Amino acid sequence: MRDYRIIDYLTQGYVILVALLIALFHGGFLPMWVLYVSAHVAGVVAIHALIRATSRPRGWFLEMLRCFYPMILYTLLYCETHELDRLFCRVALDGFFIDLDQLIFGAQLSRTLMEALPYLWVSEVLYLFYFSYYVMVFGVGLALYFKKRRHYFHYLTVVSFVFYICYLTYIFLPVMGPHATETGVVFAGKTASVGPRVVPASIQHGPFFNVMRLVYKFVEPEGGAAFPSSHVAVAIVTLWFTWIHLRKIRWLHMVAVVMLCLSTVYCGYHYVVDVLAGVVTAAILLPVGNVIYKRWQHLGPERQ
Repeated sequence: MRDYRIIDYLTQGYVILVALLIALFHGGFLPMWVLYVSAHVAGVVAIHALIRATSRPRGWFLEMLRCFYPMILYTLLYCETHELDRLFCRVALDGFFIDLDQLIFGAQLSRTLMEALPYLWVSEVLYLFYFSYYVMVFGVGLALYFKKRRHYFHYLTVVSFVFYICYLTYIFLPVMGPHATETGVVFAGKTASVGPRVVPASIQHGPFFNVMRLVYKFVEPEGGAAFPSSHVAVAIVTLWFTWIHLRKIRWLHMVAVVMLCLSTVYCGYHYVVDVLAGVVTAAILLPVGNVIYKRWQHLGPERQ
């Protein structure tokens, strides 16, 4: 265990915790629960084997894999939450959040924004900024990795912590998001509802629209994992690290984060309250993640 870093404990701890939740609360909802638990156990073993394999220099590929494996797991662990979001609540909770949007804003902005602005140039700009989220997460990580390794591990620890808390929230609070209505679902609260979402034909041939449609076709075909918006929460965390360590691009990054927040609603992936919750999540978890890293940053072979 002397070769473990705090990020290794966080990642394996999350994987083990989810395995325990599956084993204890699968009920009749997850008939293949044994396979899920086995996959988690195999994942923990694989991570440990990777850490041990790189305890001595083994080449650049294994070293990069050792440093970036949590980022590789983000998508897999995210997709899994949609399979597990009925363990504790059997129905989607969208109606409650639809009513919140209606109460606060007097409308369903996740539908009306695109209806009001069905222009290709508007949609492409916003879909581009929505896509920029992936560039933020991996791009800032790569920049810090090659600039100063210690800053990278700080970044990786905090970003992973925020992701894992969001993922746990998705398992306990299934909110599909307005994107799910493209499959014909109607979400209804007590005061408002969101029916099947139709994308205007004027924007459907846009390249970034089709890139994101392809991404969601494979990653999240039925919607899910909407509250809080991890896109917003994690994007704000990446901005915090850019603001301190990558100062030349911090203003550009800030503009991208603001535009991303708008795009999550315009593109129909989140309710507005999801975005607000993402901001609050970042405001709470970012300082907590920093404390976790500073408290245990001495762990690891390089003392991080």
